[in-house]
Amino acid sequence: MPTMIKTRSGRLIEMPTPEEDAAITAAAMADPDARPFTDEEWEAVKPFVRVGRPRKDAPKVFTGIRLDADVLAAFKAGGKGWQTRLNAALREWLATHPTV
Repeated sequence: MPTMIKTRSGRLIEMPTPEEDAAITAAAMADPDARPFTDEEWEAVKPFVRVGRPRKDAPKVFTGIRLDADVLAAFKAGGKGWQTRLNAALREWLATHPTV
C-alpha cells in the first residue's frame, strides 16, 4: 500500500517507496550537473535565507474600520493597491488638517 499524504488543500500525494526514493537519490547523485551542496556550502547559504516579507522601519498597524460603501467602492474601483491609496489620502488630509 503506497504512503499518501494530504495537503492543506485536500489533495492526496503518493510518496515514493523506500526503493523508489533510493533510485531517485542514486540518479540525482550520478548527475554531474546536480552536485549536492556540502555542509560548508549550506552554512554559507543560510545567512541569505529569508522567509516572508522584509521588515519595515515603520510597519503598518492592522485596524478594523467601517467606511461608507460608496467610499470603499470608489477606492476598490481603482484596482489593486486601494489600501495604499486610501492610506495616502488619509495622510494628505492629515497634512492639511492639524490634529488636536
